[in-house]
Amino acid sequence: MDGITQNMDKSLEALKHNFAKVRTGRANANVLSDITVDYYGVATPITQVAAIKTPEAHLLVVEPWDKALVNAIVKAISGSDLGITPNTDGSIVRLPFPAPTEERRRELVKECRDLAEQAKVSIRNIRRDYNNKLDRDEELSEDEVRREQAKVQKHTDAYVAKVDELLRAKEAEVMEI
Repeated sequence: MDGITQNMDKSLEALKHNFAKVRTGRANANVLSDITVDYYGVATPITQVAAIKTPEAHLLVVEPWDKALVNAIVKAISGSDLGITPNTDGSIVRLPFPAPTEERRRELVKECRDLAEQAKVSIRNIRRDYNNKLDRDEELSEDEVRREQAKVQKHTDAYVAKVDELLRAKEAEVMEI
């Protein structure tokens, strides 16, 4: 059961990571985690070349340690799919996060539901793989296999409930004005 727990935990962590990247109108440094900047010929995540601060709920400030990177950071953020226009004064980059419209919030909720459904499918696939392994185990009797599969199903149900809980919290955060 340890292997199944570990794999299902990985699915939950992936879901949390994906939820963190969903823009809610609040400034969140996690939206920059996958954006890379050209740092002396090496693609480096912005989070490794700059300090990222949140002075207000709707503003992110990116302060590069090497001031020569300001234009590269602006270019990387502009080229990303964030949909935010960065402002710069030559030494820092400001990212204003406008509050999303009602329609955009509904789209974000739909996106979150899709991410949650992908996590549930991943969890069910783990259950299926584990059940198949039990079916092939020659040392277990049919009753033992059924008991183990019942335990696996309970485990799966618990993880699906955790996914639903995370989704409810994220939906509430997205719909909050």
